[in-house]
Amino acid sequence: MVGTSAGHWRGTISALCALLVGIGLGRFAYTPLIPALASAEWFTASDAAYLGAANLAGYLAGAALARILAAKTSTRFALRGGMLLASVAFFACSQPFPFEWFFVWRFIAGMCGGILMVLAAPTVLPFVPANRQGLAGGIIMTGVALGIALSGTMVPLTLDLGLTETWVALGLLASLLTAIAWHGWPAPTEGGTAAAASRPPGLRVLKSLYIEYCLNAVGLVPHMVFWVVFIVQGLNRGFEVGAFYWVIFGLGAMLGPVAVGYLADRIGSLWALRLGYVLQAVFVGLIAVTDNTAVLVASSLVMGAFVPASTTLVLIRLRHVIGHDAGAQTSGWRLATIAFAVGQATGAYGLSYLFDISGDYTLLYAVGGGALVLSLALNLVAGREGKAPQIDVGNKKSET
Repeated sequence: MVGTSAGHWRGTISALCALLVGIGLGRFAYTPLIPALASAEWFTASDAAYLGAANLAGYLAGAALARILAAKTSTRFALRGGMLLASVAFFACSQPFPFEWFFVWRFIAGMCGGILMVLAAPTVLPFVPANRQGLAGGIIMTGVALGIALSGTMVPLTLDLGLTETWVALGLLASLLTAIAWHGWPAPTEGGTAAAASRPPGLRVLKSLYIEYCLNAVGLVPHMVFWVVFIVQGLNRGFEVGAFYWVIFGLGAMLGPVAVGYLADRIGSLWALRLGYVLQAVFVGLIAVTDNTAVLVASSLVMGAFVPASTTLVLIRLRHVIGHDAGAQTSGWRLATIAFAVGQATGAYGLSYLFDISGDYTLLYAVGGGALVLSLALNLVAGREGKAPQIDVGNKKSET
């Protein structure tokens, strides 16, 4: 694939498919399924939430092990295997097997998602011309958003046929995407993995960014795991209404990366990140105090946007803090991904337990909003220091 324009885009499409399968479908198709799993009595609403948390715990494991797996085998093998196993996980969940069986396969699906998130874009982007890497990166991240949008439209339609048919349909779609991506990956580099990464600088602002990203993940959990079941059962508005809000969530996800990237170009990554924390805190926290329809719609759109957009902002900020050392950027991205996964897993299990003992959905959104306020506070305390502040500009003015 290297050396041809068609090959560059083929690799980009493969990476898009990888995130669509591993994150877009592997994680987010489960959210609109939670009410159906409960109503069909496969699991209680509480057990179904714990299964969602198992996926996030698996994501943490996959993010931590991705580079080790690529080094022991090859990056191409890890990517193909991750997509294939994520596809198998859908078929494995197509019957009302015991909780333990589902837990294992939801964990495996999450682990595959973590592997694909860490490896897909870094594997492809080095083979894309420098003047097209931004566009390629945006296209790759759209895979997450497409999965959210597809799950919001596909799941309600297939649920009319039954839960088993829905799981099988998702498995068939994931298998098709795996086949499309199979031959699009670039040839493995020497040693079977990417070039060795440098150690990122130990700047205070960088360390703070990892913690902020972890807390940001906690703030996203109420929408990522509980949003549809909150609409359907917590507000008693019906599955069709819940699916409608999930489609809005997916629409936001498709618009988010491009919108925040443009914003960061205009005002700089630091202020874009801070504005992102403020918007997320507002539209998560509001759910704890009101069920106004306009607020629910706005919250769906904004929080859907920030599921991928928060990642985009952190990637941009990492570049501006670390500078132009590609190895250090790769290492920093891996650490950030692990931090995000820790926040997701901790938040999912913690909030699932909190809901289990309280039965109060609004309490979950209050906690999520608090985590985002804390992210903003940490960012303000950390300040603006960075290795390469001269490249972090908005309207040609340095932030420092």
